[in-house]
Amino acid sequence: MNGQTDFSIDLASIEAWLVANSVLTHGGLSEVRQLAGGTQNIVLRFSNGGRDYVLRHPPAKPRPNSNKLLEREIRLLRALAGSAVPHPAVLAACTDLSVAGGVFYLMEAVDGFNPTVAMPDRAASDPAIRHRMGIEMIDGLSALADVAPIDAGLGDFGKLEGFLERQVTRWATELDSYARFDGWEGPGALGDVAAVGQWLSDHLPPDMKPGVIHGDYHVGNCIFADDGQLNAIVDWEMATLGDPLVDLGRLLVSWPDGGMVRPQTMRVAPLDGFPTKEEMIARYAERSGRSLDHLPWFEVLACYKLGLILEGSHARAQAGLADMATGQRLHRSAVALLDEARAIIAAGDNNPAGVR
Repeated sequence: MNGQTDFSIDLASIEAWLVANSVLTHGGLSEVRQLAGGTQNIVLRFSNGGRDYVLRHPPAKPRPNSNKLLEREIRLLRALAGSAVPHPAVLAACTDLSVAGGVFYLMEAVDGFNPTVAMPDRAASDPAIRHRMGIEMIDGLSALADVAPIDAGLGDFGKLEGFLERQVTRWATELDSYARFDGWEGPGALGDVAAVGQWLSDHLPPDMKPGVIHGDYHVGNCIFADDGQLNAIVDWEMATLGDPLVDLGRLLVSWPDGGMVRPQTMRVAPLDGFPTKEEMIARYAERSGRSLDHLPWFEVLACYKLGLILEGSHARAQAGLADMATGQRLHRSAVALLDEARAIIAAGDNNPAGVR
């Protein structure tokens, strides 16, 4: 390894395994740099034999399910091979914990940019490119919705029975669990969360067309080419089986609407030029062929779920376990998301036909 830095993982053992299994042409990793790391996963990019690779490994202090989540990612990405879903290809994977202390896998390096990190000059100066980025995201999501779980070997990748019914209880339980953080002010600042959950339970869609869902589909988990093409969807650790409209709802609640920037709006600049929500919805309906009669329910669910997840960071911050400024920012987003959920509910009450 040239110019090796401490990345908190046993990179020497990983390198030896990759060479021994003929994944790399020879030893010696150059230009090793960390793309992400910390609480979720450590992601490194390096060069070997004139080719770039990306390595994904659990964090230095893994969660109890870190290795299991990476195994699921590996399985999912391999199942997507040959599909129309833009994704990084898995080149090798090791689930033997004796090799380097954790599951790891190597994937092809995908060139491009993440717009939440930096928008390159070309995309920043051309609204047409930003418009294409939004359309490409919808097309990528539609392609994922077209993946048949059984045909892809993913029939047991998630529990479909009662999927929608479980959502409210799942996230309400998550909110209740924050009581373990001393100093958390409690759920009161989020407004009547229980009422939102009750609305979701009372208005469950009557059926669903199952498929593979990403679980955290937003612009920050996409890599784009300079011309706006979607090169890859990344970070699949929350993927499961369920209703793909969950992903569409998640995307829409963070999407800029009419130029109005709110706390939950995706953190990208500039925002003008991106397609409107109406364009995105129409495109998804056209490309996926799925009924969107109950889309407002999925938008409310996305607000509810994401808001409660973000409040967890606020609770940890108030307990002195996370950065307070970040916790407060995410709390404002949580409040805005729950307010948006109530606004969607109110709009539906005033427009029972559900016409957007």
